[in-house]
Amino acid sequence: MPLAATVTITELPPAELPRTQIIERTRQRHADVHRLVEAGWTISAIARRLHLDRKTVRRFRDTNLDILLASARDRRPTGVLAPFKAYATARFTDTGGSITAPQVLAEIRAQGYRGSVQAIRKHFAALRDGTAEPVRADIPSPRKITSWIMCRREDLSTKDDVRLLQVRLACPDITRACDIARTFHDRVTHRRGQLLMDWIRQAEQDAPAPVRGFAGFLRQDLDAVTAGLTLEWSSGVVEGNVNRVKTIKRSMYNRASFRLLRIRILTRP
Repeated sequence: MPLAATVTITELPPAELPRTQIIERTRQRHADVHRLVEAGWTISAIARRLHLDRKTVRRFRDTNLDILLASARDRRPTGVLAPFKAYATARFTDTGGSITAPQVLAEIRAQGYRGSVQAIRKHFAALRDGTAEPVRADIPSPRKITSWIMCRREDLSTKDDVRLLQVRLACPDITRACDIARTFHDRVTHRRGQLLMDWIRQAEQDAPAPVRGFAGFLRQDLDAVTAGLTLEWSSGVVEGNVNRVKTIKRSMYNRASFRLLRIRILTRP
């Protein structure tokens, strides 16, 4: 009978993680959190002792060290050059790659850069090799764009006016929304209610979907909206008195009689 061959499987040692600053900090933080947890410290006390957020303390307490190290290994630090990469890339492109790293260093030092020239050299080398990561554009938030649109052109700063122009050139929908919104603002400010129907037709034909929806709601109550944009009278005084009565009523709810409530409403200005 043939003898069965014995196969010996040798387990390879696990791959050693690089001794980067993030990994070493993760190891130390995990050890500190578990040491204090075993000593009976609360989450809040550990957070104050280690100057961490309580959510961070819970994550290090409840998560396996291998998972934390894998996350730290995949994390890429932003670096001190990140806020200035767009400027350095633009200078490199404008000069056709002839500008040197020390020249850019002198320029961005005045802008607040505190790193070394080596980081700039590495970035330029990546640009020449075509391996540099694209620089994310500084995209303004929707709230910021809305504030630029609703502000009068003469009240905008030169910088904001230029940024709004860049946004309009980049997005045709924002261009149409900006023009239509400013036209509506003019109708409201100068009480030109007789031109409201023309604005509604224009918005329903050419405006983005949210503005078209707004125009449709105006059409449903056209007479009232036209009166509000034409006449100088409004229901503001009535609404103010209604709000005053409700405030007094809430402050006295379940505390006094209706007679006292009536007296306060009639006598309080």
